Amino acid sequence: MYTVNRKRLQKLTDSISKTSKHFNRYEIECLIKLFHNLMGESTEKQGSVGIDRNAFRNILHTTFGMTDDMIMDRVFRAFDKDNDGFVSVAEWISGLCIFLRGSLEEKMKYCFEVYDLNGDGFISREEMFHMLKNSLLKQPSEEDPDEGIKDLVDITLKKMDRDHDGKLSFTDYETSVREEALLLEAFGPCLPDSKCTYIISSRRKDNANSFAQMQILARWIECWTWSKEDLCSNPDSPT
Repeated sequence: MYTVNRKRLQKLTDSISKTSKHFNRYEIECLIKLFHNLMGESTEKQGSVGIDRNAFRNILHTTFGMTDDMIMDRVFRAFDKDNDGFVSVAEWISGLCIFLRGSLEEKMKYCFEVYDLNGDGFISREEMFHMLKNSLLKQPSEEDPDEGIKDLVDITLKKMDRDHDGKLSFTDYETSVREEALLLEAFGPCLPDSKCTYIISSRRKDNANSFAQMQILARWIECWTWSKEDLCSNPDSPT
């Protein structure tokens, strides 16, 4: 297991704590340790600067139950703010702040960014079609599933397009979500699955692999079922 230098850990924790909205200093230290465990020895051997796209997608799938390739790619881009192809430790914590503890306002902005595939500030009819086609299961009886998706896009626009311009602005999206919360993830799941509750039935003392640690941390952050001291001293043992 890779361990970060204590002085570097303190320096990173101090720096990130200044801008973190939803995690306190102690929690940030835990997240930094977890980040480096996920990174492993590649940090030194390959000079990696963060978690790459494939490793990040694996975390999204294994830990948060995501299966849509297009959405997972967009979530990676939302975390990777500097577009360098890696999620740095600061981006990791900043993203998790919204991902796990964000306010409705923050989650709306995040989801809209994920759904705005070309980054032009709107969710177009074509973008809706591609996302819904990618996320919906094809029924064997359907002769032309594209027609059904087009109908669904029309229904969605009728419900959410407040200014009737044939596309969704953030204002359209925000107004609709505030009226009906289920529309937050209207075009595909891009937040942790609410059903992803990780039940640890034993008090094993052996080292868990990095993804198991991530599962435990995600459950801890969302459910607050364990004490902070236990998480950071022995991240794979419940209280």
